[in-house]
Amino acid sequence: MSRARKTALFVAIVVFSNTFGNLCLSLGMKGSDSGLIASLLNPWVVIGIALLIVWTFARMALLSWADLSYVLPVTSLGYVLNAILGRFVQNEAITWERWLGTLLIVSGTALVGATSPGTTPEKPPA
Repeated sequence: MSRARKTALFVAIVVFSNTFGNLCLSLGMKGSDSGLIASLLNPWVVIGIALLIVWTFARMALLSWADLSYVLPVTSLGYVLNAILGRFVQNEAITWERWLGTLLIVSGTALVGATSPGTTPEKPPA
């Protein structure tokens, strides 16, 4: 698999595991009066934690071959998806200021995504 394809795949894994992991945590924690320890047994919380573990490892892998200045802006697309899911899954009221901020994130993500993921040359195999 080429470096570009591998990067695109891992960007998608990072964005979606982070977005849906946070959504599941939010679903599991909303209205939970049973305390933090008891909340860990909520299925939504368990799924959220599992997805965030996937996010951590995928992000570590991505950072091993792509520049930090590329990874962070491109994976910030998750913030946009969080706003959309908050609005349509959790029925949150989102102000125009938040939507404007989300639009700015999309613009920045598009700009960074059009660049190369790495600025240092790949090392030849030993």
